[in-house]
Amino acid sequence: MMKVVIVAILALAATLVSAYDPSPLQDFCVGINYTDSAVFVNGEFCKDPATVIANDFFFSGLNIPGNTSANKLGSSVNLVDISKFPGLNTLGISLARIDFAPYGLNPPHTHPRGTEVLVVMEGTLLVGFVTSNPTNKLFTKVLNKGDVFVFPIGLIHFQFNIGETNAVSFSGLSSQNPGLITIASAVFGSDPPINPDVLIKAFQLDKSVVDYLQKQF
Repeated sequence: MMKVVIVAILALAATLVSAYDPSPLQDFCVGINYTDSAVFVNGEFCKDPATVIANDFFFSGLNIPGNTSANKLGSSVNLVDISKFPGLNTLGISLARIDFAPYGLNPPHTHPRGTEVLVVMEGTLLVGFVTSNPTNKLFTKVLNKGDVFVFPIGLIHFQFNIGETNAVSFSGLSSQNPGLITIASAVFGSDPPINPDVLIKAFQLDKSVVDYLQKQF
């Protein structure tokens, strides 16, 4: 019986470990494109360490405000992940700058592979996340300059500028490729569209409302 319990614990531990970016087995692995019948995996092919330079670990531009007028939400997210910053490869981290116009919104979304910690640099944000079923409990807080909030991995969360001036925040994420699922876009903007009857019943909405929402995306 004891052996069965030990095996079960080890299996659970292995499952938990595999849910996050694996630990690197070398000092660094600067990502490099490889186009000769390459197969995509979690990381990237490694640049020859002998040719690595300081600029491989450098990224510039997060001082530049994002264009918050480019969408109806009034927000702009500049995510710096492995696709933009090869030096992050295998290190299990990424970051983002989020700009908000007055009353701008970073809508409800999830990062399936990363926890997010956010610090407010300017302005006032209403933030929150919702726990999983069956409780669906909302944890929410108003943040001011210098305040920090954490969004647990995989949970739906949001940030909303409740001030009359622009707001800026920076986020760190516990994955080099945390992923992003924006709830409204995924549900009402899937390609091909989800059968409206499914959405009508799931959200208890009239067909005209579902049709309207799907057209918005």
